[in-house]
This record gives sequence, structure tokens and C-alpha cells, in this order.
Amino acid sequence: MHAKRKTAVAVGAVLAPVLALTLPVGSASAHGYISSPPSRQAQCAAGTVSCGDITYEPQSVEGPQGLTSCSGGNSRFAELDDDSKGWQVTPVSASTSFQWVLTARHSTSTWQYFASGQKIAEFNDNGAQPGATVTHQVNFGDLKGKQKVLAVWNIADTTNAFYACIDVNVS
Repeated sequence: MHAKRKTAVAVGAVLAPVLALTLPVGSASAHGYISSPPSRQAQCAAGTVSCGDITYEPQSVEGPQGLTSCSGGNSRFAELDDDSKGWQVTPVSASTSFQWVLTARHSTSTWQYFASGQKIAEFNDNGAQPGATVTHQVNFGDLKGKQKVLAVWNIADTTNAFYACIDVNVS
């Protein structure tokens, strides 16, 4: 190998890992999560609870529509499914606002909220593109006490959804 070629190979070997670490991640990794009351991934991002990868990308809990897990079936975020992890519980009233922060605004079919194994609210956007934040007023009905709310953002033009779990205490 010639000296110039050896230098080029050596420089390439050094730069490739640096480029891989510094190139921006595509928009496929950015979507949305519930910020208020703080979802499990919002608690991870804020450092309220010690977490792994989800700390750096709370908006990325995406999986096929129809799942019932906090992780959206994504093994990288499986710790979100661990009810014993020490999630902070937010006191809320029987009618509470849930706010989504959207980092990529996908056309939306529905937003769904589940607690105690039942759907407690659904909002139909009929394929509309939401704003950068979306707030829903959710009524818990007769549910009281500690609840794990599963919030689901169903995307209109794919078979995927985004998932968030929020631990609340309904007064």
C-alpha cells in the first residue's frame, strides 16, 4: 500500500466512528410524549427516575397500534413497563388535562386513554395534523385512587402509535 493510501485508510478509520456519533438522527426518531401530568418517559428525561435510553428520547415510544404496554412493545424501553420502578404519582382531579408535546406532527386518527383496563376517553382527529402541543380533558368517571393511565396516539397514515403511561392518584 502506498503511504498516501495508508494515511487515507487510517483517517477514514478514525473519522467513521466520530461521524456516526455526531450525525443527526433522522426525524423517524422524534415524535411525541405526555409532559403533563409527567409521563414515565417525561420523568426519565427530567432525571426524576433513573432510566436508560428513554432518558434521551422520551418522544420515541412507538409501536404497532393496539398494544397495551407503556413501552409500546419496544424492548429498548422495557423499563417503562416496570410498575415497581418508583414512578412519581401525580395527584389529579376526576377531570384532568393531559398535554402531549409533539416533536413530529403526524396526521392523527385518534387519541385514546385507558385506566383500570378500560377506555376512559377517545378523541378523533379524522386524519388532521396536530399542533406542537395537544391537550385533552379526560374524565375518570367513577375511577378513584391510584391509576396507571395508558395514553395512545394513533397515527392516521401508518399502522403505528405512540405510547405513554402516566401514574396518577384521582381524588
